[in-house]
Amino acid sequence: MGAPLDDVDHRLLALVQEDAARTLHELGEAVGLSPSAVQRRLSRYRESGLLQRQIAVLDPDVVGQTMFALVLVALERESVEHHRRFTERVRGLPEVQQCYSLAGKWDYALLLVASGIAHCREVAAQLFLSDDNVRRYDTMPVFDVVKRGLEVPTRWT
Repeated sequence: MGAPLDDVDHRLLALVQEDAARTLHELGEAVGLSPSAVQRRLSRYRESGLLQRQIAVLDPDVVGQTMFALVLVALERESVEHHRRFTERVRGLPEVQQCYSLAGKWDYALLLVASGIAHCREVAAQLFLSDDNVRRYDTMPVFDVVKRGLEVPTRWT
């Protein structure tokens, strides 16, 4: 990002990650800056790529008919090309909410969102059964969400 983050940056980024809909005035009051100074910092974060985007987070319980599943995937062949093809397919499906490349016996961990078990099976079939390079996958439906978040700490205590 260029210049190191100061204490105000850390506090401001924590507030924006918590709720990006706060007004410049509210953010400024919380960190001791004018709204225009907050706007300049937010613009700097965007320009540097630190702040990638602002999104709306929906409550799955309010949406209704929503289930999550964690899926572990092992590929048969592990060339760069095979991984590229798999990740392209994953990125193309809106039901794949998150995907992580892993070290160990599993190659990927995916978080799926679906309307129910039947829909989850359809997504799994589309992703895994139609790919002869998927050696194995294990789908675990989520019973309860204990913690959900995407916040990234800007400093470690």
